[in-house]
Amino acid sequence: MALLNLVAVVAVPFRQTVRHHSEGQFFTPYLMTAGLAAAVLSLFLAVAMRRRKRAAWIFNFGLGGLTFLTYALALGVPGADHYNRHVFNYFSAVLTGLFMLCLVVGRKEFTSKGDRSNPWMAAATFVAGLLLGGLVGSLLVDANNSLSGAGFGDRFGYAIARMITVTPSDRVMDVIDVPNWVNTFINAMGAVLFLLVLYVAFRSPRGKELLTPEDETRLRELLAKQGERDSLGYFATRRDKAVIFSPSGKAAVTYRVVGGVSLASGDPIGDPEAWPGAIELWLAEAREHAWAPAVTGASEEAGMIYARHGLDALELGDEAIVELDEFSMEGRAMRVVRQAYNRVKRAGYTVRIRRHEDIPEQEMVELLNRADHWRDGQTERGFSMALGRLGDPADGRCVMLECHDGDGELRALLSFVPWGEKGLSLDLMRRDRESENGLVEFMVIELLEKGRKELQLERVSLNFAMFRSVFERGSRLGAGPVLRLWRSILGFFSRWWQIESLYRANAKYRPIWEPRYLLFEKSSELPRIGIANARAEGFITAPSLPALFRRRHRRPAVPSAPPPAPAAEGDGKG
Repeated sequence: MALLNLVAVVAVPFRQTVRHHSEGQFFTPYLMTAGLAAAVLSLFLAVAMRRRKRAAWIFNFGLGGLTFLTYALALGVPGADHYNRHVFNYFSAVLTGLFMLCLVVGRKEFTSKGDRSNPWMAAATFVAGLLLGGLVGSLLVDANNSLSGAGFGDRFGYAIARMITVTPSDRVMDVIDVPNWVNTFINAMGAVLFLLVLYVAFRSPRGKELLTPEDETRLRELLAKQGERDSLGYFATRRDKAVIFSPSGKAAVTYRVVGGVSLASGDPIGDPEAWPGAIELWLAEAREHAWAPAVTGASEEAGMIYARHGLDALELGDEAIVELDEFSMEGRAMRVVRQAYNRVKRAGYTVRIRRHEDIPEQEMVELLNRADHWRDGQTERGFSMALGRLGDPADGRCVMLECHDGDGELRALLSFVPWGEKGLSLDLMRRDRESENGLVEFMVIELLEKGRKELQLERVSLNFAMFRSVFERGSRLGAGPVLRLWRSILGFFSRWWQIESLYRANAKYRPIWEPRYLLFEKSSELPRIGIANARAEGFITAPSLPALFRRRHRRPAVPSAPPPAPAAEGDGKG
């Protein structure tokens, strides 16, 4: 029906025919009005019903049922011969009746719940938008009216009528005459209000439940048993995520709802044999609320299990992992790294490596102040590969690297989260912009060379290199034209988003590259998932509603932990 309405909007003969059949003694099928508003409404309802939203079913059943009842009464009431003699009216009534029959038969399929506040929020949006549009419209009419005698009520009513019905009342035409652009602007405000009300009425719940102290305790218990499986496991303890445990309690999926997308990150936590139970519950909740399920940064092992539950995979890039017993500064391939390391060392820089729990409270406060001072912007970035709470007392096993210059002045910080008992995963990088070039590389090499002895480490996970394979294969001899073009495009965008530079910065350590995947259910939802992922990682900031309209009910955080410190731009793995 949305398609037919759109065709009617652009095809004049068809539009005239439909509008002729919508007047007088003719009926048209449900929602067929040959208008742009009906096309938009039909499209919204189609999308909402495709997501099996209960609210869309109720809306269609109410409006469609009223339409069908009107047709049945008009065709069945004695004396209404002027309706009965048109065959097309019976055709419209049958089509509408069949649609209602389909709704009744398929009613159990529409199980996706909406937010209980949606109807009230939609009504409030409509009233507030109408008042605002009426005020703006009345000001425009007052400033551009070529006639006299119109009071505020006349101007306000004219604007409201234009927004709702497009055509104003004949009563005010004697006192109001404005240019066409004013009418067009008021009509546009009405269209925007109509779209906004539809969005608010049918939007999915936002997913307000976050980690409780009990949830975090259970996650840490699972990490203590199975934390070595995934380098991103510790990031599951972010307190802006929600969690679903398997029926046995031996596995869990952590996620955040962003823009109608239930976005999980990394692999499920816990025993892989219990992963399917947690995944099934997570997918069931997503479908119950019409959320699009997606996973960012999953490993190949987890990707295969998610695939068995109907999710498809797209390779995002590779994670750089260095095995300490295989790392060496010797050889020609490490000459550039060796020279940079020696240059910084000769300048008098030194690195101190400590667990967070070994740092006195006053020193940690000073480190946090320095980290905030070096922050590049105010936007918090990081979701799947960043913790976002530097210095939290609950993260005592995290490792801090402090780099001082020859005068003992602090110049850079690196923070790593635990990866099982013998591994670390990079969380945060901040440094003084006026410090020596190559300072971060110097600190990483110090950790790789001393970590095995001082911290009993075996492996370290560094940055995540997005589309790493494109840069690697695209630069080889014999690379195809499509691959070279794709590499050129990514190289162009690397001027702003450090896509290629992150790959080059990590390749110098000669790491093991572990692929990471984006998992999704439907290809048509990829744009929506991409925007949700960018919002979660902090690359896109959505405008927030005033506090009066917010309805967030956060669960309390761990009592011993202070509020999370904002992460710096560029924190985490890439």
